[in-house]
Amino acid sequence: MLGLGTMAKKVFGTPNDRKIKSTRPIVEKINALEADYEKFSDDELKSKTEELRKRHGDGESLEALLPEAFANCREAAKRALGLRAFDVQLMGGIFLHQGNISEMKTGEGKTLVATFPAYLNALTGRGVHIVTVNDYLARRDAEWMGKVYGALGMTTGVVVPFQDDAEKKAAYQADITYATNNELGFDYLRDNMKSELKDMAQRGHYFAIVDEVDSILIDEARTPLIISGPSQDRSDLYTAIDGFIPEITDEHFTLDEKSRNVTFTDEGNEFIEARLREEGLLPEDQSLYDPESTTLVHHVTQALKAHKLFSRDKDYIVRGDEVVLIDEFTGRMMPGRRLSDGLHQAIEAKEGASIQPENVTLASVTFQNYFRLYEKLSGMTGTAATEAEEFAEIYGLGVVQVPTNEPIARKDEHDQIYRTAKEKFDAIAEEIKAAHEKNQPVLVGTTSIEKSEFLSSLLKKEGVPHNVLNARHHEQEAKIVADAGKLGAVTIATNMAGRGTDIQLGGNVEMKVMEALDETPDADPEDLRAQIEAEHADEKKQVLEAGGLYVLATERHESRRIDNQLRGRSGRQGDPGRSSFFLSLEDDLMRIFGSERLEKMLSTLGMKEGEAIVHPWVNKSLEKAQAKVEARNFDIRKQLLKFDDVMNDQRKAIFGQRREIMEAEDLSEIVQDMRHQVIDDLVDTHMPPKSYADQWDIEGLTAAVREKLGLDVDVAGWADEEGVDDEQVRERLYSASDAFMAQKAAQFGPENMRQIEKSILLQSIDGKWREHLLRLEHLRSVIGFRGYAQRDPLNEFKTEAFQLFETLLNSLRVEVAEKLSRIRPLTPEEQEQMIAEMKAQQEAMQKAADQPPLPETGAGGGAAATPAFDENDPSTWGNPGRNAPCPCGSGKKFKHCHGRLADPARTA
Repeated sequence: MLGLGTMAKKVFGTPNDRKIKSTRPIVEKINALEADYEKFSDDELKSKTEELRKRHGDGESLEALLPEAFANCREAAKRALGLRAFDVQLMGGIFLHQGNISEMKTGEGKTLVATFPAYLNALTGRGVHIVTVNDYLARRDAEWMGKVYGALGMTTGVVVPFQDDAEKKAAYQADITYATNNELGFDYLRDNMKSELKDMAQRGHYFAIVDEVDSILIDEARTPLIISGPSQDRSDLYTAIDGFIPEITDEHFTLDEKSRNVTFTDEGNEFIEARLREEGLLPEDQSLYDPESTTLVHHVTQALKAHKLFSRDKDYIVRGDEVVLIDEFTGRMMPGRRLSDGLHQAIEAKEGASIQPENVTLASVTFQNYFRLYEKLSGMTGTAATEAEEFAEIYGLGVVQVPTNEPIARKDEHDQIYRTAKEKFDAIAEEIKAAHEKNQPVLVGTTSIEKSEFLSSLLKKEGVPHNVLNARHHEQEAKIVADAGKLGAVTIATNMAGRGTDIQLGGNVEMKVMEALDETPDADPEDLRAQIEAEHADEKKQVLEAGGLYVLATERHESRRIDNQLRGRSGRQGDPGRSSFFLSLEDDLMRIFGSERLEKMLSTLGMKEGEAIVHPWVNKSLEKAQAKVEARNFDIRKQLLKFDDVMNDQRKAIFGQRREIMEAEDLSEIVQDMRHQVIDDLVDTHMPPKSYADQWDIEGLTAAVREKLGLDVDVAGWADEEGVDDEQVRERLYSASDAFMAQKAAQFGPENMRQIEKSILLQSIDGKWREHLLRLEHLRSVIGFRGYAQRDPLNEFKTEAFQLFETLLNSLRVEVAEKLSRIRPLTPEEQEQMIAEMKAQQEAMQKAADQPPLPETGAGGGAAATPAFDENDPSTWGNPGRNAPCPCGSGKKFKHCHGRLADPARTA
């Protein structure tokens, strides 16, 4: 009997069906226009773009222009590329324009689909960003689809590492810009470290289409992009704290060796507070529990760890004046490696070695928060449905499954489960050998480089020729994947390999033509193409007879989405194919979820060695296990995002403030408000409201006004006058400070004064923001312990982060007022030199944005290119940071690409 839900779906259709149905009338309108647009000349296609632009400028909505724009774009693609978009591709484009994720199977032509919404939205003149997973695909797609945009009279730009500022700005000024997620994020951070508007590259965040949206917005979402630089020298702080650590006794702290952590007891906190006050590191009116003390608490904790958890000649050695870490597994020294978060500096202080400066975060952003800056966001992938809840909750994106152009003819077989990994791999080798003997191409998916190497060695013993695809240059990767559909080809790949390139049965015609032209440049391209197409048609026929592409997976991932990506490689555009998963009870997923019950069942069935169990029930239980893991991972990402959102609100406020300052011609009012606010705070502190005159601290106020505002005024004389209260003192201080600054402005000249005010404001904001980021990092690292006191760490973090932000704003006002009060009239030459120095300081900080970061900080910006830089020649790359993007353009970190000690990929 059918369930109620199933019956309802049969009558009303699924929500996805209804969405697909809603686009059919629009697609029919586009198709109805096709005959008219075919008659247009090339110039008339471009004129149509201008007409549509004007109509939008006059108030016509993009929705109203959509049928004409899509029809125009389809005709341009037909002429420029020889590709006529199918109805399902137009549907995918409509969903992208509406701000959804279009889930389209592999081989359905997603690259072309993106041109339709990109063209329509570029009519606004606000710029559209198309985001790819690596530099190779950004360049390839920009060049390939740029022909379509060119035929429509639109410009295309591409943003890749090592571009100079002028080239980068030009790319962002284009109507449609192709770029990787990393470059977009770093350019956003770099722009918000600039000191002048004209130096900023990006021109806003209007509409982004993210290719492989699941990879970028989910898999990479938690990796923050960090621009870092050396911090100020704080060796005195480390030395001072280290001085009293030996006085700490066992009752002052608890040690957890398992998690390698130390926490202070109440007695310990009292002792530390007293000693920090003695050293002059903690103000009298501040306790260790105040948010402002977070950094001090962090450094004391790190110093205690250095003494109690790290032993000389076991964890590190002292060589000369340097502390060198020892690898706990190999016992070898690791020169150049440093512990992060000030721990290495704490060990240097303990050993009396020279204390090297820490690296400090200058700016950081996560992909989650970067992509939420866009007014409209959309994406494409072959696999998004299993993560639909996360896309909806975090990004507000709906997922629509677009039907395939041809029905899927692939046969998906039930999983085969073996008792041991050895039995499983032996069965896989036999299966590959059998498929190869009947000339069926096989794509084998493995979960790690080690497993792909192991399987490669088994196939060598069996005498099966094959390609191993891992840790390679993306152009080579694309070629190997394009050849994976050739007759009898065997390709072993890590599961993510080759995304962005189709596996076509019989091989990829375009790749074959390009290779043939490279070998015989004098040959006639048309004859060569005709010959290759004839050979290809024959080979494709043989592959189809052999059963199409066979996708064989050696393990299931924690995420169903990754499994579906691999499976989707077979059966493109209605081709036949098959897919099968070979598993063992020793696989990670099977081991964690219920393998004991399965093992008992297998024993009961009396299975012999080498036999497999194949049953739909097993598939169902595995899918449930994967769904549980996905839900757990989603919860972790959601919780981390809540913490990051707190910082993101503050980031947007600071970056917005910076932009307003850069846009403003005259900042004298802002500076005056800051100065008056400082006066208010000083008067409230030394002459509390509703207090009596004998409770006023007039001496303290006089000294503070002299120190903070450079004013030498007789506050005591004012206070002695009859009837003078705190309000009158406040007003007189306002007048005196305004007159003092007006006198300075007259001496400097109005123009110079405006420039100095702007420089000092930006300089102070940047300095305070850097300190604030460090405090937030330290607060985040310890806030989890509040959970033990039955307090919600997230609420605690929000409260204290807000208090720290208020402290930042207060100290910013004081710093700006103080710096401006201290500037003195100089000769014109000295004035110029001072302004130049301020600019140089700003530039030095911006330069840090373009340097590869040091190993301890994680991700970072790309290195500057040398004049003779050649991405195909490693000898021209200089010395890239291990965590910097690899100069070859693969999109991987250098240490995971060309920075590996040896390339493990082999071809048999």
